[in-house]
Amino acid sequence: MDLELAALAGQAASTVVNGMATTGWEQVQRAVGELWRRAQPGGADAAVGDLDRMRTELLAARRDGDGGTEEELVSEWKQRLRRLMADHPELVPAMEQLINEVRAAGRPEDFRAHRVTMKARASGKARITMAGRDINITKRR
Repeated sequence: MDLELAALAGQAASTVVNGMATTGWEQVQRAVGELWRRAQPGGADAAVGDLDRMRTELLAARRDGDGGTEEELVSEWKQRLRRLMADHPELVPAMEQLINEVRAAGRPEDFRAHRVTMKARASGKARITMAGRDINITKRR
């Protein structure tokens, strides 16, 4: 479940950060605030306040062509959302709903297609190779 939570948190973080810079910004605020109110009512205002400050950073970074800041914001939200779901597993369906609602509120071009989410499960001596783009595999014996 940890890998699944991490994958969902990554997808949600990417959606939240991309959503911060879209016409669906208010939906992002509302959805994140609702998540926090359900899990940590006292922390909801702080989470929304952080979102506001980070949005300002994101908009400036995009204007200046600074992709590193955006990656840092996604990473930070991934950790926050992963911890939130780990502490409150009942929020997993709400996190999936947040992703769908935020994406629906924005335009398709608002969400960058370079983010890929994959899931795999192996057992025994199975080997899984996954790639979000080009891959070369050389097996030597």
